[in-house]
Amino acid sequence: MRIARRSAFVIMLSIVSLGMWAAEAAPDPAPAGAKREPVSVRLPAPAFAAMETINPEHIRWHVRFLSHDLLEGRGTGQRGGDIAAEYMATQFAEYGLKPAGDNGGYLQKVPLVGVTTMPQTTFALVSLRGEAANLKFLDEYVAYDQTQQAESDVDAEIIYVGYGIEAPEYNWDDYKGVDVRGKVLLMLVNEPPSDDVRFFKGKALTYYGRWTYKYEEAARKGAAGVILIHKEDMASYPWEVVRNSNSGEKSFLKLEGLALKVASWVQFDVAKKLAAACDLDLDKMMADARSPEFRPVNLGARLKAHMVSNVRHFESNNVVAMLPGSDRRLRDEAVMYTAHYDHLGIRPDMPGDNIYNGAADNATGCGILLELARAFSVAKERPARSVIFASVTAEEQGLLGSEYLGQHPPVPAGKIALDLNYDDVKPLGAPEEVEVSGAERTTFYPWVEATAKEFRLAIRPDARPEAGHYYRSDHFSLARVGIPAFSINEGMKFKGHDEAWGLAQDKEFVEKHYHQPSDEYHPEMDFVADGAMARFGFALGWEAASFVKLVGWQKGDEFEAARGKSSGQ
Repeated sequence: MRIARRSAFVIMLSIVSLGMWAAEAAPDPAPAGAKREPVSVRLPAPAFAAMETINPEHIRWHVRFLSHDLLEGRGTGQRGGDIAAEYMATQFAEYGLKPAGDNGGYLQKVPLVGVTTMPQTTFALVSLRGEAANLKFLDEYVAYDQTQQAESDVDAEIIYVGYGIEAPEYNWDDYKGVDVRGKVLLMLVNEPPSDDVRFFKGKALTYYGRWTYKYEEAARKGAAGVILIHKEDMASYPWEVVRNSNSGEKSFLKLEGLALKVASWVQFDVAKKLAAACDLDLDKMMADARSPEFRPVNLGARLKAHMVSNVRHFESNNVVAMLPGSDRRLRDEAVMYTAHYDHLGIRPDMPGDNIYNGAADNATGCGILLELARAFSVAKERPARSVIFASVTAEEQGLLGSEYLGQHPPVPAGKIALDLNYDDVKPLGAPEEVEVSGAERTTFYPWVEATAKEFRLAIRPDARPEAGHYYRSDHFSLARVGIPAFSINEGMKFKGHDEAWGLAQDKEFVEKHYHQPSDEYHPEMDFVADGAMARFGFALGWEAASFVKLVGWQKGDEFEAARGKSSGQ
């Protein structure tokens, strides 16, 4: 739903008082253009005028081009992905934004290694009685060699480690001091279920539940491999998503430190058969894993794998531009907007339509990012802090581009006030809700609430907190280095429709189009939602760029320590 049109004068006088800001008070006078304490959703007239130029049809044009077959699914390190990056850079240049990449350009080179699991790979689960089950790639398992070697062999015991989590703050340790060096670890996705927000945040998934954490922790402990058990209700997506996301080349940042020879998933039924062949019951094993008293179980089985990989060293690019701030005391600080431009490319072995166009995921986010950049560029007044626009690569490969950006930001992480990310904003019409999951973890949340109220958008709680969406998009990479960050998206209620309609649209997309070739542009798409989310984000970014103090994390948040470290506190 578009913000109700009213004069800039009225907007300037409209104040929603929610008390004092949760961040540190600023006793000194505010620099020119910087805001003081009461929660306010005022925009100066030039900012409001620029925001009003945001046009959903501009976003449509970008989505149409970026998701065209000519871009071949925007694969990471592939021709179509490189074209998309150049397109983003060209648009930033057209808007007159300052290059913020490498060597005075818009592109920031990201060193990557592409690994393709070859048909010669063998993957056999050998039971307690010596019976070998040779699994079929993609249908029963997926696996990659994270050591970035052409060949690796694994012949190791399989140890079941429950959820594979070591979390001292929750008095939880699935390893219990067991030496797992050189072993293969069988584990569950997700984390111990709970309704207690003090225990793994209750129903909301923490990073401990993400597969990326499980691989990282196992590698830190010296394991040779990990086998994750895929169960749709626990992973929050079907096997087809796992298969399609791991069917071609997988990209990794250039290796530093320990890595797994086998990073794999298996179908639930495969794991169930393995457990039975070892005289165990997988359902009971899963139930046992819910107890803090759980101890690792040696199945007596082995994984015998011969990993054969095609290894390709290459570079992809983040695209980074900046609008310098207006205040001499604050312009070396910034607000950041992000959206990934990559998708899954082409799957050569697939008959018929084999181009993963990625219209919703994430040509929409790129279209919004570009329209935000254009709107900021035409404002006759600039915000106090600088504004960074970053279109990142390799999100679909594991948030790699944003991880690299977080490690090599154009402005030190401790000086970035906020990251607002856009990912998969479906063109479904006029929204009456907004989702900003994770915003409540920051000191900026009162302004998010006030701005949503001004835009007449209800804030929708995360519909599926158990899916861990906060840890599955690029804002998470920025949060890990301490930058307050969250994504902006529409909710489930749209003008002219009830909530059930929105939920049905979301369900259909996940089941039929998410990471499928059918995620394509169609002329009948209604980009009003994308325009509304762009305007909402414009207002938030301008606000954060104008505060006296930087935005922070709420006390006790898991990223608070990283913020202190990046800020030198």
